[in-house]
Amino acid sequence: MAKPDPIFKKYKRRAFTELRPYVLGECMDKIAISIADAQAGAPREGDMIARNLDNPSDQWLVSGLYFRANYEPA
Repeated sequence: MAKPDPIFKKYKRRAFTELRPYVLGECMDKIAISIADAQAGAPREGDMIARNLDNPSDQWLVSGLYFRANYEPA
């Protein structure tokens, strides 16, 4: 097990997040994908697209595995 990083602290979200499924083959020009996800082959079927409620044009990819482990319908 990895040692905890003393700089990072755990935070719990207290707001809702809007997400939708990634559509296979859709244009991702305006959707941010992390370098780690891109190197792992993203976007993939099962991934989700999240958006900032205060700025709907701010969108990013959420891996399907992370989504299923950390999100549930409100």
